[in-house]
Amino acid sequence: MLEIASAEGIYLTDTSGKRYIDLISGIGVSNIGHRHPKVTEAIKNQVDKHLHLMVYGEYVQSPQVLLAEALCSTLPDRLNSVYLLNSGSEAIEGALKLAKRFTGRREVISCINAYHGSSHGALSVTGNEDLKRNFRPLLPGIRHINFGEIQDLRHVSDETSAIIVETVQGEAGVRSSDTEYFKALRKKCDESGTLLILDEVQCGFGRTGKFWAFEHFGIVPDILVSAKGMGGGMPISCFITNREVSKTLMSDPVLGHITTFGGHPVSSAASLATLQVILDDNLLEGVQKKEKLFLDQLKHPKIREVRSCGLMMAVQFESYDVLKPIIDRGIDLGVITDWFLFDNSSMRIAPPLTIDENEIKQSCELILEAIG
Repeated sequence: MLEIASAEGIYLTDTSGKRYIDLISGIGVSNIGHRHPKVTEAIKNQVDKHLHLMVYGEYVQSPQVLLAEALCSTLPDRLNSVYLLNSGSEAIEGALKLAKRFTGRREVISCINAYHGSSHGALSVTGNEDLKRNFRPLLPGIRHINFGEIQDLRHVSDETSAIIVETVQGEAGVRSSDTEYFKALRKKCDESGTLLILDEVQCGFGRTGKFWAFEHFGIVPDILVSAKGMGGGMPISCFITNREVSKTLMSDPVLGHITTFGGHPVSSAASLATLQVILDDNLLEGVQKKEKLFLDQLKHPKIREVRSCGLMMAVQFESYDVLKPIIDRGIDLGVITDWFLFDNSSMRIAPPLTIDENEIKQSCELILEAIG
């Protein structure tokens, strides 16, 4: 068990002064590194102005407005309405409620081995029974299909309010599909009047080398969910949709979805700074090269394969019994990795996008030493 005294960039420092390379970014949170100076500056500036005020629309709060405007500027025109919350699970809850409210339907389809969160509705659409069995009964009307299999899209019908999909499955061990699948998914939703919810809680905000992972596949969702990396280390999330869809939450009841702290001014300021750093520092441009460097370095007889989508990577080993001592030895050597909820034989690597080539080489050397 590590007790961390401080963190900066890609490094964590424990109470004894030992430094560790953080190759998991707090599970996909610190996309621009720990305590980025522009994020901490934005936080301090906002703290000097105001903290929590009122959330029901009585006050215009510039941190929220500026963040929403910046988010929409990264997206196609049809995604122009932002609802800010605190966590990925909360954003999933809001997206599910919105889809049911807009369509008037009750069925929701999600994928096997998808992870969408731990609250009641988010857990219901999570596709792993081990996490769910002790909390049943959960939401009714949930159907699970295989991710990436076009034939399973036949289950999407005019009874389906939404299909929710991780653009890149995170806890399944970094698994995505191809353009053909995502085009077929979009087409099936259009034909049936089903809303397509893309969960980019882990894979969004630059993680894959595009600002949003769906940009790789030439489609646009009806509802986009973001969290984790969007806060620069502060808690914040959102779901983004079209104004025509979002306005259904404004009546019957008038407050169709409510959050007290969602879009907290300090978190919103930190998120805006994070977004600006990613764009202003051209961090997306370096992701593919850094991904290739990891792939070139991580070669060993015990490594069965490396799956990657940008700087979201899974290093496959034979079993958990093989992997766990490697992770533990890596920590002793000064490099922090992890495994996945639904794939405990694969090593999680998701470093800050700011990691440089020398740091990648050093990280891989330590991992290979731990394997050896």
